[in-house]
Amino acid sequence: MCEITIIGLGYRGYDSLTLSAAKAIEEARKIYLRTKKHEVVDYLIENKIDFDTYDYIYEKGESFDDVYNMIADDLIKKSLEQGKIVYCTPGNPMVSDKVSQLLLKKEAAGIIKLKLLGSVSIVDEVLRTTRRNSDNSLKIINSLDIGNHYIDINSDNIVTNIYDKIIATEIKLYLSEIYGDEYKIYFLSKNKDEISLTSAEIQIYELDRMSDLNHLSCILIPAIDISAKKVYNLHDLLTIMERLRSKDGCPWDMKQTHESLREYVLEEAYEVVEAIDNNDVDNLIEELGDLLLQVIFHSQIAKEEGTFTLWDVMSNLAKKLVTRHPHVFSNQTAHNAKEVKQIWDSIKEKEKNIQSYTKKLEEVPKSLSALIRSYKIQNKAAKVGFDWDSTDEVISKVKEELQELEEAIELKDKDSTSKELGDLFFSVVNLSRFCDINPEIALLGTIDKFIYRFKFIEDESKKMGKDMKEMSLSEMEKAWNTAKTHKNIKN
Repeated sequence: MCEITIIGLGYRGYDSLTLSAAKAIEEARKIYLRTKKHEVVDYLIENKIDFDTYDYIYEKGESFDDVYNMIADDLIKKSLEQGKIVYCTPGNPMVSDKVSQLLLKKEAAGIIKLKLLGSVSIVDEVLRTTRRNSDNSLKIINSLDIGNHYIDINSDNIVTNIYDKIIATEIKLYLSEIYGDEYKIYFLSKNKDEISLTSAEIQIYELDRMSDLNHLSCILIPAIDISAKKVYNLHDLLTIMERLRSKDGCPWDMKQTHESLREYVLEEAYEVVEAIDNNDVDNLIEELGDLLLQVIFHSQIAKEEGTFTLWDVMSNLAKKLVTRHPHVFSNQTAHNAKEVKQIWDSIKEKEKNIQSYTKKLEEVPKSLSALIRSYKIQNKAAKVGFDWDSTDEVISKVKEELQELEEAIELKDKDSTSKELGDLFFSVVNLSRFCDINPEIALLGTIDKFIYRFKFIEDESKKMGKDMKEMSLSEMEKAWNTAKTHKNIKN
């Protein structure tokens, strides 16, 4: 079987090589470099060690993935021809070298045999240069792949390969959303006159202003100091909730159950909607946090009961988003929002094994408000053709139900009046659906309008020197009609 020796060249020159790496290079008939942009190349030239580089492939590939696959394929081909070859990559082959990752997969498949040799790693260099004795966990991220990784604010993070201003700007913007513009980080780089990396403490907003960006440039983002914490992550929320529910925690939080928190879930959801309606960004941030608290709270209770954890919640959601968006994550197509909704509903019905039209109606949650539930049920019934043909027919039905309600009221039959009132509500919801108006939103708007006009009447009573209860009905009606045309009152 062919064999490839992968050598990590470290992050300095020849002096960063381990003895075994240096020996393997010296004994090789020829070595293959991923790139000649490394100080070891000077040593190779001085000692007349034969080498080829794959820099030319970077011009051929349409993406970095193409480049790495082409390099890996060529190395396998050469190893089949020569038996044994040596491949050298900057840094550590097990850290951010995609070619080595591809070769490791080939080894697992039994296609090739690998031998791995390392040198001084980026971790050694960064911690030594910054004089940082990291008591925290440490994560290493390639700048080109940062969007696929979770930045842990409670650990140190090293971001490598910040080789130009474009990458630096992208990293700056990404980190600013998490830490803020002025969070202090370490910038590390190297120029031709220096033996090793040098570091400078900078603020995040300065990252793309650094002049000495090159293939060795990287940053170290220190973990956020717990004693002066201003930014928190999901782990922090879970830790706080666990503490609140512990025996030394909060008496109120400790006694809560899924059932006792039920009303708060609904309340917080409505407060989120209100913040959206008011276009109040600051309040929306707060209310979304309160809604997230309900998810964290219920997940902690379930964890204590041994039924599920937040990981189950997140995993289930992620799987659902992937499976119900085959037009994004698979080969299905959807040309508009309507087709997307059809795909979603179809997959949902298969997942829940809904095999009858009636079952689709029963699946609409009973916990929804009556307006929303009737609206959704009518929509589902309409999909199988059980619907009116025109708005005029719906209006006629509303009038019919109103007449039947009047008759029930005249008969002073409370039970019949209740049923006819429900029928009238249901027909009005149908009318709102035909007008493409959400009845819940329409009614909420009317409620707000009523409150605004009521307040106007109260203000008018104060101008008259009266308590509102002392106003006559005609005075109230006059103020109400004025409110309908007042420029500061919602119409």
